[in-house]
Amino acid sequence: MAPIGGSDEVVLPVEVGARTERDREFTAFMVDAQPALSRTAWLLCGDVHRAEELVQHALVRTYVAWPRARERDPIAYARRVLANARIDHWRKHRREHLTEPHEVPSDERASTEGTHAERDALVRALVQLSPQRRRVVVLRYLLDLPERQVADELGLSLGAVKSAASRGLAHLRRILADEASSTEILKEER
Repeated sequence: MAPIGGSDEVVLPVEVGARTERDREFTAFMVDAQPALSRTAWLLCGDVHRAEELVQHALVRTYVAWPRARERDPIAYARRVLANARIDHWRKHRREHLTEPHEVPSDERASTEGTHAERDALVRALVQLSPQRRRVVVLRYLLDLPERQVADELGLSLGAVKSAASRGLAHLRRILADEASSTEILKEER
């Protein structure tokens, strides 16, 4: 069969009913899940643009596997893809330069309200954790997932999740306590 108009484009038949129902289901899922996935991605990598890329990648992979993903828990599937994509990106680009904790700007004018300051302090503290501890802490405590689900989503044992969570929280507490004491010293000097 010769192409019409000299184009090399091949038109494949599409099952209209099945495809549109699948698309409607996935679109509804995407609208509901995107804010949570965006927040998770941002907490995992600390960069808005990388987070957007991770979410797009996770949604594309979830769409491709939609028949399988929707059978269980599609949001858990998408979160696992998100976490794995972050790991893959980190492995591929190990040359990325992390900012030293003392080099992270602590400009108090950047966040005028207490909640923003607390969030900024938490993000700066999260950056100082190892990637595995950061993922566990984010999924376990910031997304409030049970330990078993975190273990399943990250492909870790339950013991590894408990250990990473415990050590991650202890490290976060030390970092945040040090930052709070240094903030108090700065306030007293003024």
